[in-house]
Amino acid sequence: MNRIPHSLILATLKQQVVTLPDGREMRALGQGTWRMGDDDSKREAEIEALQTGLDCGLHVIDTAEMYGEGKAESLVGEAIRDRRDDVFLVSKVYPHHAEGDKLVQACDASLERLGTDYLDLYLLHWRGDASLEKTVDGLEQLKADGKIRAWGVSNFDVDDMKELLALPNGKHCAVNQVLYHLGSRGIEYDLLPFHEEQGIPVMAYSPLAEGSDVKEKIFNDETVNRIAEAYSATPAQILLAWTVRSGNVIAIPKAGQATHVEENGAAMLLNLSEDDFQALDDAFPPPSGKEPLDVI
Repeated sequence: MNRIPHSLILATLKQQVVTLPDGREMRALGQGTWRMGDDDSKREAEIEALQTGLDCGLHVIDTAEMYGEGKAESLVGEAIRDRRDDVFLVSKVYPHHAEGDKLVQACDASLERLGTDYLDLYLLHWRGDASLEKTVDGLEQLKADGKIRAWGVSNFDVDDMKELLALPNGKHCAVNQVLYHLGSRGIEYDLLPFHEEQGIPVMAYSPLAEGSDVKEKIFNDETVNRIAEAYSATPAQILLAWTVRSGNVIAIPKAGQATHVEENGAAMLLNLSEDDFQALDDAFPPPSGKEPLDVI
């Protein structure tokens, strides 16, 4: 696919949104930051990539206190300086920081590194030993204090979500962020349908199979490359268009270079056909039964 003007990507993304339970909208494609900020020699390029993403309308930036033990958040803070209003900012808290004073301190530290006084969304990174009810109580207090606009979870399977939603205020959960890509489709059997029933969107991390041992297989797959060639696109663009096809999923690929961010954004201009989706199903079949939640 030829280089697409940022304005066209922006206009397209404004039309491709996922609605949160509180009525706010997240655009279907955002930016991940896992492993960003770790290498000082890449810092300038990574900041440029994040800023280019904002120019293209990829307003969701997802990070976590775990990423480089705060280095990714600091990088994001530098990238969004003077552009906070352009960003739907998401960060995540360690499970061992997820209740009581530790939760408040972790949130405050993330806000300081990010150079902002609020998060649009704050997620429990995964379930740990902390009381889920106390975590929800703490997140609700952070929301009442204006430090976060909404909260959610990450790496929760169906049973976890049912337990969460049964808690007082548990239904305030805004999203669940899980691993999801063409080579990891287990959530389609029960978790994704459950979320659709509950009206809670899913955020797909590693939608390009980053960190997965099947990435090479996917990118070299004959069907993926045939479809990409038909659209004058790249395999990565086909994967992103596939990931957000339901309208209930936000994909957050990480891209450390501006050209890669532009390529990701241009994926939203693709309109894959039902025949394309069927061919991808044939090459990478959907689950036929319950599978353990895939994580990296």
